[in-house]
Amino acid sequence: MRIIVQKFGGTSVSTPAVRECLVRHVASALADGWRVVVVVSAMGREGDEYSTDTLLKQARMAGTPTPRDLDLIASCGEVIAAVVVASALRAQGIPAVPLTGGQAGIVTDGRYSRATVLKVDVVRLKDLLEQGHVAVVCGFQGVSATGEVTTLGRGGSDTTAAALGAALGADVVDIFTDVDGVMTADPRLVPGARPLPVATYHEMFQMAQHGAKVIHPAAVEISMRGNVPLRVRATAGKGEGTLITNEAASSSLRPEVRPERAITGVTHLTGIAQVRVRPSQQQSGVDLALFTSLADAGVSVDLINVSPDLKSFTVKAEELPTAVQVLQGLSVNVSTQPKCAKVSVVGVGMRGVPGVMANVVSALHSAGVEILQTADSHLSISCLIHADDTVRAVRALHEQFGLDADR
Repeated sequence: MRIIVQKFGGTSVSTPAVRECLVRHVASALADGWRVVVVVSAMGREGDEYSTDTLLKQARMAGTPTPRDLDLIASCGEVIAAVVVASALRAQGIPAVPLTGGQAGIVTDGRYSRATVLKVDVVRLKDLLEQGHVAVVCGFQGVSATGEVTTLGRGGSDTTAAALGAALGADVVDIFTDVDGVMTADPRLVPGARPLPVATYHEMFQMAQHGAKVIHPAAVEISMRGNVPLRVRATAGKGEGTLITNEAASSSLRPEVRPERAITGVTHLTGIAQVRVRPSQQQSGVDLALFTSLADAGVSVDLINVSPDLKSFTVKAEELPTAVQVLQGLSVNVSTQPKCAKVSVVGVGMRGVPGVMANVVSALHSAGVEILQTADSHLSISCLIHADDTVRAVRALHEQFGLDADR
């Protein structure tokens, strides 16, 4: 049984017109001999009648809902979407059955608003597929071992699709969205950004972690473990989009690796603050106390540079006041830079290739962008910059590494 999982985001199910595109994609897959599982997000975005944010706002306006209450109402948006999509499919003669995450066999650890998928029991799904039905599954949700409805956090429908794909042994998971694929940079910042024909799991995970919002990093990680190819495609288009797969499968489509072509994409994150801590000469064990105290306060740190005289790291802008309060209790000298952004270059081709960092520094220097801090891995180089320099930095890096559409 050849199985394909097709995930449609909120903008891909929000209106009758886009739902017609969804129906065409499902009908095309069926005509090609696939058994189809459809995963849907809630209809629309904030402000739309049945979006998750709208439903949560309704609950909060009425009083003080518990975390359990919030997960229960947050799951309703996907239920509405699944029923509407199943009805649209049946109206075109396609047998379809809507299922909640729990009915589809998704079992989670029970943490409200940020649950982790523990297992997927696909017996019911396989029975439906063998009977010729399209299973329309609510994304973003599951049930705990005790039967409580839980949600998977932002981007959770991607995670649902990947988890179902891995559990079913699907041939491919399609992530339908409102762009033509994974872009070399945010097209709102870089007019010359172009869709990538292929990316490796590791590259896509890094890009998602560093700011590319087209797919959730957890979905990439799950697909990588199950070796299930992902495709990011436009709902309204006919193109193949971006194939995300292992390095061996993608190698034939990749350009020759050289310094100016070592990078696959440029990403950015805003809403970041830098913290710099200087301990007094008399202090010992300050590193342990510093990072333990921040962890106990629920503050996540990134871009960490530690030396005997200076500890530099970043936090989310909204967590800066908490971080400063914690550090002041340690009697250390604290300075902050609240309005920062992180720009990153990502590419499997940079491994072992000299000159990549030199190109990064050259591009940012030529654009007049000050580098506040850096971090790197085998697949990425990240630079902390002033937030006001974000657009110039992303455009400069995109051009420096030859990623423009006309090259």
